[in-house]
Amino acid sequence: MTTTQDTGAPRHAALRYSLMRLAVFAACLVSVAVLAYVGVLPESIGTSNPLWIVLLALVFSAPISFVVLRRQRDAMSQQVAPHVQRAMGRINANRAMEDED
Repeated sequence: MTTTQDTGAPRHAALRYSLMRLAVFAACLVSVAVLAYVGVLPESIGTSNPLWIVLLALVFSAPISFVVLRRQRDAMSQQVAPHVQRAMGRINANRAMEDED
């Protein structure tokens, strides 16, 4: 596994997390579509069949992603945190320079 030198987090943690979230959503979308086709779930509300299926897939995939992808989310936050801290430091330094004038 390739890691960054300063944090030990995977190098592409944000990309990995995003792709895994997309995969969980796609699996939920297929599952909801099959369940709606079979008749276990209602196929639509009025004329909004595709929108209803996508909405149900989003509702099901969000908690699944929250629980299942915890390690990937933590790795992504470890990767992003130093960048955010550095940006906040620059913003505070610029703000201090503006206050001195």
